[in-house]
Amino acid sequence: MKDYYDILGVQRNASSDDIKRAFRKLAHQHHPDKEGGDAEKFKELNRAYQTLGDEKKRAQYDQVGHSTYEQMSSSGGGPGAGGFGGFDFSGFRGGNAQGFDFGDIFGDIFGGGRSGRQAEKRGRHIEMDLPLTFEEAAFGVSRNIGPHRTVTCPDCEGTGAEKGTALKSCTECSGSGQIRTVQQTVIGNFQTMRVCPRCQGDGKLPEKPCHTCSGGGVVRRSKNVEVSIPAGIGDGEVLRVAGEGEAVKGGRSGDLYLTVRMRRHPKFERNGFDVYSEEKISFPQAALGTKIDVNTLDGDVSLKIPVGTQSGTVMRLKSKGVPFLKRTGRGDHYVTVHVVVPTKLTRQQRKSLEGWDD
Repeated sequence: MKDYYDILGVQRNASSDDIKRAFRKLAHQHHPDKEGGDAEKFKELNRAYQTLGDEKKRAQYDQVGHSTYEQMSSSGGGPGAGGFGGFDFSGFRGGNAQGFDFGDIFGDIFGGGRSGRQAEKRGRHIEMDLPLTFEEAAFGVSRNIGPHRTVTCPDCEGTGAEKGTALKSCTECSGSGQIRTVQQTVIGNFQTMRVCPRCQGDGKLPEKPCHTCSGGGVVRRSKNVEVSIPAGIGDGEVLRVAGEGEAVKGGRSGDLYLTVRMRRHPKFERNGFDVYSEEKISFPQAALGTKIDVNTLDGDVSLKIPVGTQSGTVMRLKSKGVPFLKRTGRGDHYVTVHVVVPTKLTRQQRKSLEGWDD
């Protein structure tokens, strides 16, 4: 049986920073929203980190050992006549860490748990890439996104019951939505609560299931949602659209997460809110000075080339860059000037240049 140290792949004398680094690496690898992720492995990692990442809980874990700790954590019942030898549960009471409500786990021990209540159901989140052009990311745009997902059944409105029929109390759990079992162990009796398998925790069942969703309360289909992309958003940034993920019967829908994928521009590069481009000028233009038209996000802008401009000179067009995200103002546009040296000269051009050496 793997203990928490083995799960995170660290030594028993590992520092807090070592444990945190190990968890972040493995959690990123096994996150269920990632391709190839493993939801059960992620939960296992999270459970291990919630204990070893807290100094007090880690000390308690080291004191009683893995098996006893797991047995206590998986039960809501009291410790029995034998007690736990002075084990301090104060760090767990009412605490909630990344989805683990220790008030529920140890509620019956202290009388302060949420006995009979269960965690709110939540639909899965959806992650999608959102391709944008350079200009769309700069100035913002509205998009209709239509992921194929589970949505609340339009006919029964999520109840699972055919219209005109009622919901009845589940006979297996007597309407509580939970099944209570008692397990005898060497250190006492443990009381365990689990979701009723018949009603899936709802406590009620339809007298006649909905013909559209077969009583599930949700159906799978494409549903468009209009998303407003703010001006100034950058490549790789994530937009969260609350409640537009997968629907679930009797609970809240998950969220929709859109990762911006900005397409490359043939002429512009972007760094933060600044735009960069390059322009070529002739040798006479660089030597004598001139004005050239430079393409920017706002169209062509006249740029003055001073006399004697050197190749590689960078010039700034103030406030011609990308609008700042969620605030006023804009970045700048930087133009790198490259002087083009001709490869072929006429006799007259050659003679004029040779005179410069005198």
